[in-house]
Amino acid sequence: MDYLTCAFAEVDIDEDDPRYRKPLERDVRKLTKHLPADVEVVLLGSVATGKYVDILVENFGERLLFPAEFVGRGDMSRGGLLLRCAVDRRELEYIPVKGAVRKGKRPPKLEPRRYTK
Repeated sequence: MDYLTCAFAEVDIDEDDPRYRKPLERDVRKLTKHLPADVEVVLLGSVATGKYVDILVENFGERLLFPAEFVGRGDMSRGGLLLRCAVDRRELEYIPVKGAVRKGKRPPKLEPRRYTK
């Protein structure tokens, strides 16, 4: 394991831990300064917890969006949904994280698919 991996492994991903929160806040502020005011930021990870979502919303506000179809889905389901949309050339509907329902009923499982070259 390299030094950076070890350093990350020593810090809890906890919004109250300054070793996690301060670097994230610093980097998000830098990013905010460099983005034009009208640029939307799309979060493709989990929105269910505040670990990083709350920090991102504080900085990006209404510009922080996520796919509405992510609500209730776990990591693998979100990944499967993204793959399907890429193959189908279908863009997901993005909604603001701020004020959205971020936890919900688990949607039906995705139907199995086979992908060919």
